[in-house]
Amino acid sequence: MTAAPLDEHSRRIALRRMKLVASGMLVVAVAVFIVARMLEPLHPWLGYVRATAEASLVGGLADWFAVTALFRRPLGLPIPHTAIMQTQKDRVGRILGNFVQNHFLSRAVLDARLTGLRPASRAAEWLSDSDHRRRLARQLAGGLARAVEALPETDVKEFVQRSAVSRLEAMQLAPLVGDVLTIATADGRPQELLNEAARLIGGAVDDGRATIQAKVRQESPRWLPLGVRDAIADRMISGIQRYLAELVADPHHPLRGRFDAAVQDFIQRLKSSPELIAKAEDLKHELLGHPVVEDLVSSVWDRIRGAAERYRADPEHASLEPLESALAAVAESMATNADLRAEVDRFVTDVVASLLEQHRHEVADLIAATVRDWDPQVAANRIELAVGRDLQFIRLNGTLVGGLAGLVIYVVAKWL
Repeated sequence: MTAAPLDEHSRRIALRRMKLVASGMLVVAVAVFIVARMLEPLHPWLGYVRATAEASLVGGLADWFAVTALFRRPLGLPIPHTAIMQTQKDRVGRILGNFVQNHFLSRAVLDARLTGLRPASRAAEWLSDSDHRRRLARQLAGGLARAVEALPETDVKEFVQRSAVSRLEAMQLAPLVGDVLTIATADGRPQELLNEAARLIGGAVDDGRATIQAKVRQESPRWLPLGVRDAIADRMISGIQRYLAELVADPHHPLRGRFDAAVQDFIQRLKSSPELIAKAEDLKHELLGHPVVEDLVSSVWDRIRGAAERYRADPEHASLEPLESALAAVAESMATNADLRAEVDRFVTDVVASLLEQHRHEVADLIAATVRDWDPQVAANRIELAVGRDLQFIRLNGTLVGGLAGLVIYVVAKWL
């Protein structure tokens, strides 16, 4: 688990502590060197200790100078190539900006990083919590309500109507209806429709038996007795009902094939017949020009605006259950559908990566400009605060490694 980053105050304390440790090592090296140097004539073996302490002192001082020279002038002396972060901060800002641009905001890095984040899975997991859904629903509703209230009513109605009409005018109605019917008639649905129509007609014939008898009496020759007329009506009704019952019961009835052919022919004509397409377009333009379209847009907008006003008036008691249910459905779909998650991940990755890659030059310029605008001393302090604690380990290592190197050199010199 990655540790949380320290705040500025904590980093300052940690930096000060490490400086004290590194400087303490130098003080210890100085003390050991002085004591060993003084007692070496009496105890020659202290030459090894003195050589180690002397090399530690040299290594620690050299690394102290190197680390200090990055941020300020050692002991305030105007030594060339010191206080690098102050004198070269503009160049450092440009280098840092280019580094981020080329190594952090490249398309390959962004794609790999964003894909590894699994945004769809994280969103589904986050939305699975009812408290999260409720909070998001309130934020969405509040934002939409404020946006609706801020929009000019007349302009919005005109824009919605103009947009809807222009889209519908640019779209041919008949082929679209044909495509819809193609989908609707898949998997044997026309036969189900035929069965329902047969049952509906059969029921209508049975319910209208008296009307049919009266019509047969009226249309039959007057010389026919009424009993004969009623018998004819009954035979007609029975024949229709028997035919419809046979149609429903027989999946291979000849009428079914003719019905399928008629439906497919009508769909094909909707897609290809210039006459039928022209008639559908005339009907569409007539409907779009009807006042009912404007009334419909006005009614929808009035309901939206009224809902926004009611929510803004009492947001705490407003019911957002439909919106929460929609968010829950989205979460469930993403949680259970791997293909949907993959599609969402690809979409989010492509959008975010494209946006960042497109503007990565601006990001580099922003970093360079920000560092350039810093005061030199402030820039040095900020950078030292960010990495200075780790640099103090260079001083510690220099002291320890320098002492070890000095001991090895002293031993080799003794042996030679």
